[in-house]
Amino acid sequence: MGVVERLELLYAIGDGEGANRPGLSAAEEEAHRLVGGWMQEAGLTVSRDRAGNLYGRVAGRDPTLPEVWIGSHLDSVPLGGRYDGALGVVAALEAVASLMERPERTIAVVAFRDEEGWRFGHGFLGSRAVSGGVDAAALDRRDRAGVSVRDALAELGLGFEPGASWLVPAPGAFVELHIEQGPVLAGMGVAVGVVDSIVGIVELEIVFQGVEGHAGTTPMDGRRDAALCAATFQVAAAQVARGIPAAVVTVGSIAVEPGAGNVVPRRARLVVDARAPDAARVAELEEGIRNAAARAAGEHGCSLEVTAAAHVAPVRCDPLVVEVLGRAAQSAPHLASGAGHDAQILGAAGVPMGMLFVRSLAGGISHSPLEDTTKADIAVAVGVLKRALPELCTRLAEASR
Repeated sequence: MGVVERLELLYAIGDGEGANRPGLSAAEEEAHRLVGGWMQEAGLTVSRDRAGNLYGRVAGRDPTLPEVWIGSHLDSVPLGGRYDGALGVVAALEAVASLMERPERTIAVVAFRDEEGWRFGHGFLGSRAVSGGVDAAALDRRDRAGVSVRDALAELGLGFEPGASWLVPAPGAFVELHIEQGPVLAGMGVAVGVVDSIVGIVELEIVFQGVEGHAGTTPMDGRRDAALCAATFQVAAAQVARGIPAAVVTVGSIAVEPGAGNVVPRRARLVVDARAPDAARVAELEEGIRNAAARAAGEHGCSLEVTAAAHVAPVRCDPLVVEVLGRAAQSAPHLASGAGHDAQILGAAGVPMGMLFVRSLAGGISHSPLEDTTKADIAVAVGVLKRALPELCTRLAEASR
């Protein structure tokens, strides 16, 4: 069974249009079990850690050396695409299972849990957990149905508790293959690209608290309309991002209470996703967004609460991993990632990491059933991984001497 056929089987998991595999859900668990079965069929040694991350290992000639990990995630956003996350796991399995010689060090295909984070409002759960980056408060976060992260883990039989250390020995390097989620490679007419850096991300929860009132009898000048605060803020936040090179801001979730068409809203809750390429611009962007929220609240007479849900630091890919991927990709172009990935969590935890992008079609659309690439481009990417992994195992040993 090839990569494309396996991606179709994963895509069929979950209900409705597109990929629907929320983090720590029965659908994500089904995907993990399916991939775990494929790992076993390929002769890999399969295990999972206390956070539910899945590993399929090919033992190296020297088991004392730190492992090389390669993989991505299997969860999805609602109505997601076939390739986001899943391609990185399935292509890694294809590459590792077809290596002609036993590698110098153990190579593990890894599928992390809950990378997307939309269910509980904070992504990268699996990669943060394995590297000691999850605290007790993160387990108390709840989804819209009131289920906490802790409850969801327990329902899957996972006994994870936070700690400051790694759940398993830290790898010597990590490689992540991912669909580009953008139009750059398609514009260049090339199948793959090597990633140099990954964007920084700030997630903010903003709540405007006003006063409800009758839509027909409350004068405009006397209103404290929380939804109007939210609208004013959204426009201002977009202007902040436009003033900072390569920065972006998105308000992808708005909840208004009480939610009746003939009632002036008393409360508006927004989730803001803000991104920029480096730490200085991330800080400038966050400050501008907080100031925009304060101005909107003051203009419309609402109170304001701003909570930082997550900070994910921008990272540079490791020069050695980039060099090895670049040579294996035969002078493929280098580019930055505007999306967040598990690779940056491991990179921030001190693991040398790199990424390979596969060309996106359909204008680069992602997080959508329209997400697309080609079987030929996937084959090119798998070939790059096959060439890169043995060299990376050897070069890591040389670098440590």
